[in-house]
Amino acid sequence: MIAEDDDKQAELVRRYLLREGHSVTLVTDGRAAVEAVRHRAPDLLVLDVMMPRIDGLDVLRILRAEAYELPVLMLTARSTEDDLLLGLDLGADDYMTKPYSPRELMARVRTLLRRTVSRGAPAPPVDEHLLTVGELVIDPEKHEVTIRGAGVDCTPGEFRILAAMAAEPGRVFTRQRLLQELHGYTRYIGDRTVDVHIMNLRKKVESKPRRPEHLVTVFGVGYKLVAPAPAGGGHHGRAS
Repeated sequence: MIAEDDDKQAELVRRYLLREGHSVTLVTDGRAAVEAVRHRAPDLLVLDVMMPRIDGLDVLRILRAEAYELPVLMLTARSTEDDLLLGLDLGADDYMTKPYSPRELMARVRTLLRRTVSRGAPAPPVDEHLLTVGELVIDPEKHEVTIRGAGVDCTPGEFRILAAMAAEPGRVFTRQRLLQELHGYTRYIGDRTVDVHIMNLRKKVESKPRRPEHLVTVFGVGYKLVAPAPAGGGHHGRAS
């Protein structure tokens, strides 16, 4: 889980985490962070100090007082020793000051997750990193896609779109959001690029590309990736 009110920073961290095969939840204020931890039980919290409603230090106080033991990596623009010690005293597992290297952040995330396993949490299944939506399976580490057990040959761009959507099944992705997955923030390419990728992906993963059940259009908004309803499960609604 990422608790960060700076949209650009949050998106950057989210994308790096997704590339490593993690599912990611974003919240933008301290109160939402507390409630999300209570209801979603994340494996790790990346927590910004300066946030609205409740700051990160108070979030940490509340979670530790309620005996939540999830690892917490704090991010802050503050760099004084007193701030560092306060965060650690409150129960932060690690602390990084802004600006930071995303690669270093990912290295610290991996270290914290390994530490959690080593101190008694059950080891994750071998295939925990797989992203599964219905019969569609994406392996971010091996860069592989299968549907009903059969391999799917995806271009790098198609894979990035599919992996991003599979990490948050059911969520509607705008074309602009999918362009960011394809090219980041420095490339400006028309929305038609996304439509072409989606069309090609449907030919590869849908049994009936003209009546898609996985890559569904949300008219006027964008696309979402869903698990098809079981046969005989009722009306599916119109998709294209």
